[in-house]
Amino acid sequence: MEAPAGPHDPAEPTRAVEITVTSPEQMRELGRRLAKLLRAGDLVMLSGELGAGKTTLTRGLGEGLGVRGAVTSPTFVIARVHPSLGDGPPLVHVDAYRLSGGLDEMEDLDLDVSLPESVIVVEWGEGKVEELTDDRLQLVIHRAVGDTTDEVRHVTLTGIGARWAEADLSVLAA
Repeated sequence: MEAPAGPHDPAEPTRAVEITVTSPEQMRELGRRLAKLLRAGDLVMLSGELGAGKTTLTRGLGEGLGVRGAVTSPTFVIARVHPSLGDGPPLVHVDAYRLSGGLDEMEDLDLDVSLPESVIVVEWGEGKVEELTDDRLQLVIHRAVGDTTDEVRHVTLTGIGARWAEADLSVLAA
């Protein structure tokens, strides 16, 4: 399901697509497909409960972007840079879960310096990195919580700003 283009205010959502994912491999494949839409300068914000699949999706992004190194959760190191193995952009993977100071604390990571030449993926970045750019892609991953083995995830992708106004996110649902 695709939402119509939003207002011309760059801070407003421009497109939203919902995708149902039924396994970790499908989440990884979604990341690989999403990588084909990304370019240097893109900021991707991931949110969802613990265990929702944020790092699994990012692992697929890394594969799709063709970067060096295994993409694993950067929870304890806060950020990892994965250089490109080809001519594509590096992937900067940030886990802001342990950061509470908003953009001030994030500034220590120099993400604003890395953004123009990298794809930056931030887990748990809400309220912390939005000021980096008017253009970003927000992914919210919903999963059943509690004592369940349910692998179904509902992923909502929302493009914000001029960069995403013309992007066809519906190709990710194919």
